[in-house]
Amino acid sequence: MALPVLSSSAVKFRRVLAHFPQELSLAFAYGSGVFRQAGAAAEHGENNMLDFVFAVDDSVTWHMMNLSKNRSHYSFLKLFGPKQITSIQSYGAGIYYNTLVPCNGMMIKYGVISTDTLIDDLFHWKTLYVAGRLQKPVKILTQNENSKLQAALVSNLKSAVTAAFLMLPESFSEEDLYMQIAGLSYSGDFRMIIGEDRSKVQNIVKLNIPHFQKLYSNILQDCPQVVYKHHLGRLEASIDKSPEGQFTQLMALPKTLQQKITSLVNPPGKNRDVEEILLQVAHDPDCGFLVHQG
Repeated sequence: MALPVLSSSAVKFRRVLAHFPQELSLAFAYGSGVFRQAGAAAEHGENNMLDFVFAVDDSVTWHMMNLSKNRSHYSFLKLFGPKQITSIQSYGAGIYYNTLVPCNGMMIKYGVISTDTLIDDLFHWKTLYVAGRLQKPVKILTQNENSKLQAALVSNLKSAVTAAFLMLPESFSEEDLYMQIAGLSYSGDFRMIIGEDRSKVQNIVKLNIPHFQKLYSNILQDCPQVVYKHHLGRLEASIDKSPEGQFTQLMALPKTLQQKITSLVNPPGKNRDVEEILLQVAHDPDCGFLVHQG
């Protein structure tokens, strides 16, 4: 199942794509230059830098071709060649950005990530950097038939819903759910405390409920704990907050988040397995808070 391609015109984004090597497994545009946010100026699309992510199967080859086409996009690192750029790309979240790039009369930045690194982040939330962006509405520009990547994209959305369920109360609104999901990747982001607008999550969700619905409606319709009244644009949820229900949800979380949660409650020197610790967490009244901390 591919992510839904959002319907508004993508002509200007596709024109940008035409400037780059076409060997892309996934390309998407994201951020306030693509989707309007509450509090943003009406002319946001004209003035904001446009943000892109390109997933590529072979980073060295892609950078080699891109250096040939767009050498000026790179910093002094272009002097070291595609292998060194790819080596630097592998650090941190596994993504390499060229920023402040003039293109078609606009200013853009674009990140390059290997398909394998992206799949790993989507399944396991290794860094939640690109996976977190893909939990919010993005404009998919191209996506190939890589079935593992498609499965990972859907898995990331399901994991976001599961984590949100654990952190939300027993009953909540559809907007509450999307607020929780949109806030996942910001929970550990120091920029949300220092220097960035703390109401950013609300600004993202407020004007984009229909886009969140497109992204999550299939998953919510298949979820036994949710009554999703799509024709009314309303969601009615009653989440199982019993220890058994929470344990099932904890066991469905991505591996990295499970490890973070277990490290919070497992004293050093104790060798208990993850399942045993998550069972303890499931009985903890602060289960949702521990998931948030993780």
